[in-house]
Amino acid sequence: MTEEQIIQLISDGTWQTLYMTFVSVFFSYLLGLPLGVILVATGKDGITPMPVFNNILGTIVNVVRSVPFLILMITLIPVSRFIVGTSIGSNAAIVSLVIAAVPFIGRMVESSLLEIDHGVIEAAQSMGASPLQIIFKVMIPEAVPSLITGAAIASTTILGYSAMAGAVGAEGLGALAIRFGYHRSEPLIMYITLIVLVFLVQFMQFLGDYMARKCDHRK
Repeated sequence: MTEEQIIQLISDGTWQTLYMTFVSVFFSYLLGLPLGVILVATGKDGITPMPVFNNILGTIVNVVRSVPFLILMITLIPVSRFIVGTSIGSNAAIVSLVIAAVPFIGRMVESSLLEIDHGVIEAAQSMGASPLQIIFKVMIPEAVPSLITGAAIASTTILGYSAMAGAVGAEGLGALAIRFGYHRSEPLIMYITLIVLVFLVQFMQFLGDYMARKCDHRK
């Protein structure tokens, strides 16, 4: 394989991986952020306590989180085919990535919101703020630095999942490593994909930490 072909393969694989990662992060947070807020708000010490509902929802979240990603992805093949019309490729992988990431992100959002000083919430309640006002004007703004840090962690986790998805028909760097590095015994491509993945993870984490520091008004 020529140098130009290797560069083209790595370039295409990188863009496919980034596409899967960022689209999955977007939809995962679209669902995971409200999930985390609901878990906190309906907790025993939440602003709208609903212990039974909270326990049921928490159990569902924990069950989905406990399923290994590869097993979950194989189980969700009919769901992916129903939603996007195919069970292979980047779009099919996104379905599984989102379903796997939502419970994880929900728990991370819950953890970020629970770090807020409860006195701030009590002060808002004493001034007559409604639950929605407390959520959108107090809890989420106060938790922004922690939420950004969590988003960086979630992005790198989804990036790792996208690489694993190459084992069951997804595209991207993971598929390249398996197809060429393993099946065709071309270790150079596998090593290059590994370096690119490590660089992407480090960059995402650095960017997330930097943005979190910039948004932290406590410093």
